[in-house]
Amino acid sequence: MMKCEWILCPVCGSKTRNKIRKDTVLENYPLYCPKCRQERLIKVDN
Repeated sequence: MMKCEWILCPVCGSKTRNKIRKDTVLENYPLYCPKCRQERLIKVDN
């Protein structure tokens, strides 16, 4: 089974509600952080 990791908020560094695997690719993904209540577009290339 592949290991999943939490996506960290680029603003405050806390965990978000999303997980990614090693083979996950995201582009222009709207990531919402429940702690700082901000939404940012992120890009993930593993």
